[in-house]
Amino acid sequence: MDTELTPTRVARRRRAHRRLRIKQITALAFIGLLAPVLYSYTTTMLQPSSLPLGIRSVEWVRGHGAAWLVNDVERIYYSWQAPKKGGPTLTALPSVGRPVAPEGLVRPKVAAEKAAASTYRPRRIAPVIAPVLPGEGAWQAVGPKVTGGAPLLVTTFRSEADYPRIVAYVAWMDRTRTQLALYPGRYEPPSSQPRGPLEVPYGQRWRLLATFNSGFTYKDGHGGFAVNGATYTPFTKGLGTVVVRKNGRVDIVSWDGGAAVGPSVVAARQNLPLIVSGGKPNPNLSDGPAWGYTLGNAIRVWRSGLGIDKHGNLIYAAADYQTVSTLADILIRAGAVRALELDINAEWPSFISYGHFGARDPTKLVPNGQQPSTRYLVPDDRDFFALYRRVPGTAAVPFK
Repeated sequence: MDTELTPTRVARRRRAHRRLRIKQITALAFIGLLAPVLYSYTTTMLQPSSLPLGIRSVEWVRGHGAAWLVNDVERIYYSWQAPKKGGPTLTALPSVGRPVAPEGLVRPKVAAEKAAASTYRPRRIAPVIAPVLPGEGAWQAVGPKVTGGAPLLVTTFRSEADYPRIVAYVAWMDRTRTQLALYPGRYEPPSSQPRGPLEVPYGQRWRLLATFNSGFTYKDGHGGFAVNGATYTPFTKGLGTVVVRKNGRVDIVSWDGGAAVGPSVVAARQNLPLIVSGGKPNPNLSDGPAWGYTLGNAIRVWRSGLGIDKHGNLIYAAADYQTVSTLADILIRAGAVRALELDINAEWPSFISYGHFGARDPTKLVPNGQQPSTRYLVPDDRDFFALYRRVPGTAAVPFK
């Protein structure tokens, strides 16, 4: 057999060797480029979190240069999932609330507290669709009584005649019987300030009435955040702001102060411009992505919001298939004179009431299948609000 290497064979071997080297260098370069990505993803997924792996993976992609890709996929998905107008209406609404529980002797009754308690109750929400379903728009008390009355009322109603299967979930909070607190989460807001317990403090659960979600992450909403006089992220003029003052008064305003809160503010949280002001929708709701950084204003998704009525009582609302304009309409119909949007998308809206003091018998008002009813009773990644029974003389947000 002729084993002599001819010039042709030598050239072929050289070309094959060169191709192999190119493949090896390309593979090494790819591994070198991929290694930091894999390291980042792996270390992020190994960090403690209250979220399932799938949601965390999407959030990681969004936060590492591919937000545009996630946003485009979500727009396509939500547009494809958007409900069609008309069709059969519902024959019954989801059951929410339960009879008021006895007050319970967890603390001595305070005569002054009873005297200050309100006898005001909001009117039934006017129906949008006829005939009215049983219980539609009618307020029902949940949880324990406070000073002889219900501090928390809930209801559901169909919010759009063109979409008769959409259900709005609404809660009303009596300002005279309740106290609002704001807590940082594990990662939101991003700050080196004290994080607190990341959950409802054990020492305050004896008077816990409800918990609910806050607003956008700081990178999406750039909203200010302050607790107990410490400003975690700077405040921006013109943004809608939930303000809790030392005298216990809560308000929702368009912020006109500086980058830090003043001495009279116990807690404050910003999230985008107001969507309701003077009892009317913001006239700019259809302009650009101001109320939905990732999806814009008009994509129909789960949205939540917080409003205040003319008496100073808070109103929480959430519903699926909402634009920012339809969310504003829900809050106005429920009695809000000023309101802001909170968080959006299916993962985030949560309103949880507790059937008894001690954080017992948690019940979800918002049917969020991606979050448990025990959310906020264990450490959570996002900041959140807690609603307590009012205790005279308690001003600061309790971390213990």
